Amino acid sequence: MDALHAWLQDHVGRVSAASDLAKAIRYAIRHWPGLVVSLDDGRVEMDTNVVERAIRPNTLTRKNALFAGSDGGARHWAIAMTLIQTAKLNGIDPMAWLTDVLERVVSGRTKSHELHSLLPWNWQAPNGTGASTQPRALAA
Repeated sequence: MDALHAWLQDHVGRVSAASDLAKAIRYAIRHWPGLVVSLDDGRVEMDTNVVERAIRPNTLTRKNALFAGSDGGARHWAIAMTLIQTAKLNGIDPMAWLTDVLERVVSGRTKSHELHSLLPWNWQAPNGTGASTQPRALAA
């Protein structure tokens, strides 16, 4: 990777600055720390394939979100989709999780200092309902 980084820096000045290749090289150099973080931390994926596969089922839904009606509506849509996908990544039925979390918060059964227990990777389904049979994908 060090050799690649040196090669990119050496060759960026050799190609036309307006070319797509130069743009790609400049992008790689500019984002180099993020590109090599997986070498130092084995928990970080080298690519975004896992995330892309997770969001693929929402493609039509995402297109529908273009008609959210306002910037605020679009932000709320993004928050909702993030919560749903996070629950799925943790092997939890999103509907069961959201229903339980909202009931606990609104009823006051969960106090503000206990909110961390409602995060998908910490959440325990009441009476054993709502949790998937799949192992959790993320650990706390």
